[in-house]
Amino acid sequence: MQRLSRLKRELQLLNAEPPPGIMCWQHNSNMNDLRALVGSPGSPYEGGIFTLEILIPERYPFEPPKIHFLTPIYHPNIDTAGRICLDILKLPPKGAWRPALNISTVLTSIQLLMSEPNPDDPLMADISSEFKYNKAAFLSNARRWTEKHAAGKSQIMEEENTEEMVTTAAGTSQKRKCEEILGDQDKRLK
Repeated sequence: MQRLSRLKRELQLLNAEPPPGIMCWQHNSNMNDLRALVGSPGSPYEGGIFTLEILIPERYPFEPPKIHFLTPIYHPNIDTAGRICLDILKLPPKGAWRPALNISTVLTSIQLLMSEPNPDDPLMADISSEFKYNKAAFLSNARRWTEKHAAGKSQIMEEENTEEMVTTAAGTSQKRKCEEILGDQDKRLK
């Protein structure tokens, strides 16, 4: 019960005061299955909207949420299956997850990782090497992947039916907000 009330509060806060460039909602009205949209202005992923799946474990907040990218991304710390190498997504001693962290903090950290990759702790060694030794090629490839996989409304509509995004724990419409984010994104793409 405490877990559900915390999740409800976190979703209400994410809906009321979302971090810039981030949106999160329940998938199919399931509190344990969330989706998020993340953008990363000022990075090679600018102009792209990336969809993430967030699965909340039974022991949350004592265990971190399981998060992976549904949208393909060219990044040294994110593999082709969408898994993310980020210390706050793992329990100690190898990770840095603490129950005081929340979904908003994790999504903001993922957004920061998009802007500032960590080539010294890669999941994709070839992309990490490219990032370290041929940054121009990395930036070009990252932009190309973003244009191919993460640019525009059609990709979001394929992955998630926005009609189903209508209600959140706060009882407010996320569909409208999604359309606003996508509309702003479309203006930047033109």
